[in-house]
Amino acid sequence: MLCAIRLHHPRNPAFQMADDIDREPVTPAQPVTPVPPRRRRRWLWRILAVLILGPAIVIGLWMAITLNYTFSSGDRAGYVQKFSKKGWICKTWEGELAMVNIPGTMPEIFRFSVRDEDVARKIDQDMGRRVALTYEQHRGIPTSCFGETEYFVTAVRTVGEENPLLTPPAPAPPTTPSTPATPSPTSR
Repeated sequence: MLCAIRLHHPRNPAFQMADDIDREPVTPAQPVTPVPPRRRRRWLWRILAVLILGPAIVIGLWMAITLNYTFSSGDRAGYVQKFSKKGWICKTWEGELAMVNIPGTMPEIFRFSVRDEDVARKIDQDMGRRVALTYEQHRGIPTSCFGETEYFVTAVRTVGEENPLLTPPAPAPPTTPSTPATPSPTSR
């Protein structure tokens, strides 16, 4: 039965039907045109491209927006008490600013990140002095590779004297011994 089907298949040159009479008959001497190969479906590659490129594009756009859009900006003043370059793969400058409002009270700690090497060098030179840091807040950064905090310092300036806790106190002037006061003889 399989042979009969193959003999009567339309692609078989020996098979002709009544409506094929007006066509030029195909003789076995003529070469048979090969059937073009079936076009492979590329649906697997398209799905993989969407699954890989889609999230990569979304994350890239999200990073570009969060790093270029400033949520808030301002200045904070205090003493830089910690400043170091850290990280396993992405090394960033991280620091802490101790903000003291009233002497004798606990300082509020402001954690910040620095991306610019020149600003980092200036902060490192001004350690121990009262400084004002100009910062920008970037919320929603998807990775800590750009900094561990959302506060990025863009400028630094010295605003006061050196830290009084770090500088030795000036020596006191010598005092002369005073003589005890003698009671006056008139009051008795």
